[in-house]
Amino acid sequence: MVDLTKKPYYLTAEQINSIHQKLVKMSTKEKIGQLFFVIGPDANTTDIPEFIHKYQPGGIMYRPDQADKIKSSLIAAQAASEIPLLTAANLESGGNGIVNEGTWFGTPLQVAASDNPDNAYELGNISGIEAQQVGTNMAFAPIVDIDKNFRNPIMNTRTFGSDQARVLAMSRAQIKGLHANKVIPVIKHFPGDGVDERDQHLLSSVNSLSKDDWMNSYGQIYQALIDEGIPGVMIAHIFLPAWEKALAPNTTNTDLRPASSSKLLINGLLRDVLQFNGLTITDATPMIGYNAAMPRRDLLPATINAGIDMILFNKNIDEDYGFITDAVQQGVITQERLNEAVLRILGTKMAQKIMTTDYQLIANDLPVADLHSDQALKAVAQLADESITLVKDRDNLLPLTPQKYPRIRLVILGDQDDGGFKEGGNIKDIVYQQLKERGFQVTLFDQNKLDFHEVFEEGVADLQAKFDLALYIANVETASNQTTTRLDWVHLMAADAPWFMKSIPTVFASTANPYHLFDIPNVSTFINAYTGNATTINALLDKLMGKSTFKGINPVDPFCGDFTTKL
Repeated sequence: MVDLTKKPYYLTAEQINSIHQKLVKMSTKEKIGQLFFVIGPDANTTDIPEFIHKYQPGGIMYRPDQADKIKSSLIAAQAASEIPLLTAANLESGGNGIVNEGTWFGTPLQVAASDNPDNAYELGNISGIEAQQVGTNMAFAPIVDIDKNFRNPIMNTRTFGSDQARVLAMSRAQIKGLHANKVIPVIKHFPGDGVDERDQHLLSSVNSLSKDDWMNSYGQIYQALIDEGIPGVMIAHIFLPAWEKALAPNTTNTDLRPASSSKLLINGLLRDVLQFNGLTITDATPMIGYNAAMPRRDLLPATINAGIDMILFNKNIDEDYGFITDAVQQGVITQERLNEAVLRILGTKMAQKIMTTDYQLIANDLPVADLHSDQALKAVAQLADESITLVKDRDNLLPLTPQKYPRIRLVILGDQDDGGFKEGGNIKDIVYQQLKERGFQVTLFDQNKLDFHEVFEEGVADLQAKFDLALYIANVETASNQTTTRLDWVHLMAADAPWFMKSIPTVFASTANPYHLFDIPNVSTFINAYTGNATTINALLDKLMGKSTFKGINPVDPFCGDFTTKL
């Protein structure tokens, strides 16, 4: 049984007695409800109190929406719940992880590029301030993955980079910022994303590191944060074959399971080896990477039996509840295992001061703060100034001035809104307007209205008559359920690609994926800005024009291990 006197709970005898008394009184249905971390229902289409009364979930997570709507929904949900709810959001890049009006502080990779843990603290602090204003008490953050594979399409700017010491330092600082606002941090994605070049949303991906290599990288990060009392870990749909086979030498490849359904990785590696005693939550279970493991009827019970305490999201909610209920009734999930999971859930809620010993929601006594406060805006500006990185300027094209390059051809790549984890940072209009206001004559290349004469017939002199410099800015954001963040040129003759870059000055900047040199290795000047918010765009243009120095470091290898990208 769970020892609630130990890390990360440290509960008193009175608190523990209260939890055990509650457990005795709870029905099996109520206990099963606690296992589910449900998708937040839309108040426009669902009676939230009725929903909570029916399913009695342990937690609820909302995607970003208007602040007033999120706040009223969570107030209604908490009021209807007999046991106070864990209320979570993906607070990865700022308060915009829960409310549309929230501050988009910056991606974790941008924070890492500043090499300043104070910025990581502010990431946690600002997102925590804005989240708790609307009733959110848990963050599925920080991300403690290591960006080991530049081809990985889902981690990328969501990580603190490829240096494990920096990942740990930044994660610690972000955790402190969240704790300062009574928001519970949950580190993710155990056993570690960033090795495979595929997305666990689309399949069960693989962390292929050896047992020792894993322990000396991801394992060190998890061990340090577990030792420091991290209360929650999110479990991914990712294989870790080396450790499963180390723990059970007779394990065959067909026996292997992604962590979210692997008893060896949860009860074995995470709990026994790393000594994690806290709350485990799956990553979202609608993902294909989860459902590919086995039939969902068997998979949900296997997840609980693997040592995981809470199931994030649902497909058909009645069906999913039915699968767990049937498993409990048939003894597939024992009462002992069910009680163990519920003890951890209730213990976390009490230890993290979500509820009292008589199961009342503890009121948030933090002062009300404005979204986009002066403090937040100042912190965002500091991050932008400290993070933007000059990767190379081979031909000394910088700085850009209207006197030196009066006519600019502006080419924006990416800038799409579709896909999960997209921050909505469309940059085209702001870049175009800012360049004009700074004195440049700007021609925006339109991929949807190609000049076929230019594409098929014009040469260098023809283009030199039109512009003095080509400025490319790529805003190819990381997004779930996509297979690449590579450059995708216009398919007709790669019409928007700078075939002329050896003849006409060409500058390339990225406001998202830092690895575009892999697809445009011969460009003279390359800058990484990591985030496409307005503050970072303004800082980028200041630095391009020499009004501010480049201060960022490379938190990953932007050259992708390819010598041609350095030429």
